[in-house]
Amino acid sequence: MRTKRLGRTGLYVSEICLGTMTYGGKGFWEVIGKLGLDAVKGQLKLAIDAGVNFVDTADVYHEGESERLVAEAIAGLGIPRHSLVLATKVRGRVGKGPNDAGLSRKHILDAIDGSLRRLGVDHVDLYQIHGVDPVTPLEETIEALDDVVRAGKARYVGFCNLPAWKAMKALAIAERRGQARFVSAQMFYAIAARDIEREIAPLAQEEGLGILPWSPLAGGLLSGKFSAEGGPAEARRASFDFPIVDKKRAFACVDAMRPIAAAHGVSVAQVALAYLLAKPFVTSVIVGAKSDEQLVDNLAATKLALAADELTKLDEVSALPAEYPGWMVEFQQRDRFVEGADR
Repeated sequence: MRTKRLGRTGLYVSEICLGTMTYGGKGFWEVIGKLGLDAVKGQLKLAIDAGVNFVDTADVYHEGESERLVAEAIAGLGIPRHSLVLATKVRGRVGKGPNDAGLSRKHILDAIDGSLRRLGVDHVDLYQIHGVDPVTPLEETIEALDDVVRAGKARYVGFCNLPAWKAMKALAIAERRGQARFVSAQMFYAIAARDIEREIAPLAQEEGLGILPWSPLAGGLLSGKFSAEGGPAEARRASFDFPIVDKKRAFACVDAMRPIAAAHGVSVAQVALAYLLAKPFVTSVIVGAKSDEQLVDNLAATKLALAADELTKLDEVSALPAEYPGWMVEFQQRDRFVEGADR
């Protein structure tokens, strides 16, 4: 498995990241997965044996149980702490109180201590805000994250699910104040959901952010199990239809991936993952699984190299509809580049 630099940092992460949203079985999260300790240990060992060094969790997953299970699995397998890149997140509701959610200074400083306690470590490698907090000023959030880094409780900070303008504003605040700067963007990205290519991907390339796609199979919709006619009743999508995706485009993508998968002798899911891995702005694709079989299949996507004509075909079937101002920007550049010049 290849490793890539995370943004502009000197930190290298595997091109597949082990997601842990299926670890636990508490509350709302049970519909996504309810793997116990033995299953978690098995998945972690499978991932590490395949070359994965990157594990992503969140304080909100299964009411903290995901972090606890990751800690127990690491300890039970005797995995050296320094060999792993551990990532977790803050923002979601972890209690009933008014300050048990969000990105205020109080909640961030309380939350990092809670995550470290559950993970059984003195620091995480990547601490990510899990989304937008419309109440807390960005300046307060950035300052609190900087304090977390300066206290040695996190090595780097990143964001999830932010619009590009807010991410850029946060980068500017950190730059102006000399505070810890976001190094990564964890965003929903899949062949049938390429929305981040409009603003987030160009921002990441311009500002040196590593993109970490979550739900690369769109909650199983792109696994090959579903079609316009339906899918298995026991699948997660049948009871939890998330994340939001254009179903017509998704099934057109699946139809286009089936012959490519057959030609390579692999699953449709591997084609969907290999498509993302081929994108130059993608650093590490986060995969989660309900079973060892799913995880092994996902990990095998790193061995699949799609041909140029296959990538072109998949680009065409999954293309986003033109939107303003994107189409105007493209239109105005038609005479801007000089033949043979460095772009």
